[in-house]
Amino acid sequence: MKTICIRKAQSKDLEDVEELYNQIHDLEEQNKTTTGWLRNIYPIKQTAYDALKRSDLYVLEDNDNIVGSAIINQIQGEMYAKGSWQYRALPDEVCVLHTLVISPYVKNKGYGKLFVQFYEDYAKEHGYYELRIDTNEKNKAARGLYYKLGYQEIGIIPTQFNGIPDVRLVLLEKRLK
Repeated sequence: MKTICIRKAQSKDLEDVEELYNQIHDLEEQNKTTTGWLRNIYPIKQTAYDALKRSDLYVLEDNDNIVGSAIINQIQGEMYAKGSWQYRALPDEVCVLHTLVISPYVKNKGYGKLFVQFYEDYAKEHGYYELRIDTNEKNKAARGLYYKLGYQEIGIIPTQFNGIPDVRLVLLEKRLK
C-alpha cells in the first residue's frame, strides 16, 4: 500500500533534503530547469539544518522515500517590506512558505500542490490567514503552480537573495477565508 505523508523533518532527514537540493542544482547546471538557485550558495545543507534547528523544516515522504521538502514559518525577509501587499496583516497573522523543493524524479504526481495544501492547512490550524511566498522570477514552474492555486503576484523586487546576486524576487500572497 502506498503511503504519502508530510511531517516535520528530523536530523536523519538532512542528507535526503540536501540530495533534493542537489538534484535541482544538477538540472539547473544542465539547463534542464530554471529555479535561479546556485549550488554551494542556496539552498544548501546548512539551509535545511538551520530550519531543522528552528523546527520549521518539513518533508514529504512517499513510501518512506523523501521526495520533497519546504520550510514553513513566519519569517518575512527584509525585501517583504518593499512589497505592495494587497492585504495588510500584522507579522503574527502571516505564514510564509520557503524553499519548496520536489524531486524532479517524481514529476507530475501532484506533490507540489500537496505540499502547498499542507502549508495552507498548517496556516489555518495555527490561526494565520495571510499567506506569503516568494520565488525567483526565472522559476516559471513555481510561478505557474502558485497561480493555479490562487496566489497573486504582487510585485517583483530586485535584490540579492540568500547570497544569490541580481535576483528579481517575485512576491506572492493569498488570503485565507
